[in-house]
Amino acid sequence: MKGTGVALITPFTASGEVDFNSLSKIIEHSITGGVEYLVVLGTTGESVTLSKDEKKQIYAHVIKQAAGRVPCVAGLGGNNTQDILDTIAHFDFDGYDAILSVSPFYNKPSQEGIYRHFMAIEEACPLPIILYNVPGRTGSNMSAATTLRLANSSEKFVAIKEASGNPEQFMDLLNEKPADFEIISGDDNLTLPFLAMGMSGVISVIGQAYPKEFTSMVRLGMDNKFVEARQLHYKLYNLMKGIFMDGNPGGVKYIMSKMGLCENVVRLPLAPINADLEAKLDQLMAEM
Repeated sequence: MKGTGVALITPFTASGEVDFNSLSKIIEHSITGGVEYLVVLGTTGESVTLSKDEKKQIYAHVIKQAAGRVPCVAGLGGNNTQDILDTIAHFDFDGYDAILSVSPFYNKPSQEGIYRHFMAIEEACPLPIILYNVPGRTGSNMSAATTLRLANSSEKFVAIKEASGNPEQFMDLLNEKPADFEIISGDDNLTLPFLAMGMSGVISVIGQAYPKEFTSMVRLGMDNKFVEARQLHYKLYNLMKGIFMDGNPGGVKYIMSKMGLCENVVRLPLAPINADLEAKLDQLMAEM
């Protein structure tokens, strides 16, 4: 999993139902824009507000629409280990290349608990596993030592999406990881400097709105062409920050609604972004 993956939003109709027509448009916009892979039902996909039946339909729809043109990653994580194992036991993995599994949230497990959680998933899951560390959402940090312990415990652990925002932790991982274990950025606006550290790419939010510009920046960075990459980085920089100012995915959904890709609808407890941020994003989009 190298280059740009995108954490797909889940578009909704004005009445709040899953909008599969818009989902198809977003997938086409992303693939034709050059993204390397799709991540389905991560945090940005508002997965915690979807029913099991809705999730099943979305997983199937993405595979059908992508039609083998890019790899697809299924978001399968949570804070109830047994529930994840039950989901894996009944999951249709046809067409999927890996899973993305977030470190358990709310429970605040110890590092040993995090390790055992993922080893249980490793035993049950038939696909490669991308770990996901996002302390700002989970309430606990998966330490570099725990990540490295997992990476060295099984070849099924192929990467981690790191969104801790801790450069020292990233460097510890990059310095000590197994050769075939990838470190993936979880922060759009920090992706370019992280590529300079040696990361293998990003799982992005803004990348599904501006795939051509963002994937070009990532490829230039991975080719060590940082002078050229910086120009695209700063062209996108204020937008990359702006879409998170009033919650995710409210910001990117607003932008994509203005592009005609979806409705500006999120599910409670999320709310649409505020009017001041709408005006700011309108200005930034005009400048783009």
